[in-house]
Amino acid sequence: MSQPKTAPKFDRYARDYTALHEESVRASGETSDYFADYKLGCLLRLALPKNRPILDYGCGIGMLTARLATAFDDVHAYDPSGESLSIARAATPNATFWDDAASIPEGHFGMVVLACVLHHVPPDERVGLLSSIRAKLAPGGRLVIFEHNPWNPLTRRAVAACPFDDDAVLLWPRELRSLLKTVGYARVRQDYIVFFPRPLAALRPLEPLLKHVFLGAQTMTVGERSP
Repeated sequence: MSQPKTAPKFDRYARDYTALHEESVRASGETSDYFADYKLGCLLRLALPKNRPILDYGCGIGMLTARLATAFDDVHAYDPSGESLSIARAATPNATFWDDAASIPEGHFGMVVLACVLHHVPPDERVGLLSSIRAKLAPGGRLVIFEHNPWNPLTRRAVAACPFDDDAVLLWPRELRSLLKTVGYARVRQDYIVFFPRPLAALRPLEPLLKHVFLGAQTMTVGERSP
C-alpha cells in the first residue's frame, strides 16, 4: 500500500502541531485541549457502550485518542504520519495504534471518528475512504465526522492561517450529508457545534440548543452502518 500524500507533511509538523493549531484558533481564546475535550463531550452524548471498540481514524498526535482512552475500554487509532503516531503512542500507551489502514480489521468497530480529517482528503478520494471505513464498522456501528464549517467566516480565516491546512478543501454541510448517503450510511444526522469563543463561555451551555443554526464553527455528522 502506498504512503498517503499527507504523511510526509504531517511528519514535518508533528512536533509543532499544538503550537501551530493554537495560533490559528487564537481568535477563539481557547487551546487545542479545549477542542479535543469538546469533541469527547459530543461523542459521550452519543452513548456508545464503553466496552465497544472505537477507532480514531487520522488521529494525528493523539489528543482525542488520549481522551477517548479515559472513557472507553478498547480504543484504536490510525494515522499515516509516523512522527505523529510516535507522539500519540507515547501519550496513550493503553490504546492500539495502526500505521497501515489496510491492516485495520473489518466489521469490528462500534464507532469510527474522523476528527477534522476529511478536508485533507482530495475530493475524488472521499467516497473511497468513506466506503473503506464503513467496512470497518460492525453492523449498527456509527461513523462520526467532525469538520470545519465553511459557512462560518472565523473558521475560514483560521483554516487560511494554519500551515498544515494549506491543502484543505472544506466540505459544505449538505455535501457531507450527501457523501454519507451516497456511500450507503443510514440514519444520517448533522449538528452544528462550537459557537461561543472564550469571552462568551457563559453561554456555552446553550450550544446543544443551537445545533440547527448553520453558523457553528464546526459540524458533527453521524451515519450508521445498517445491520
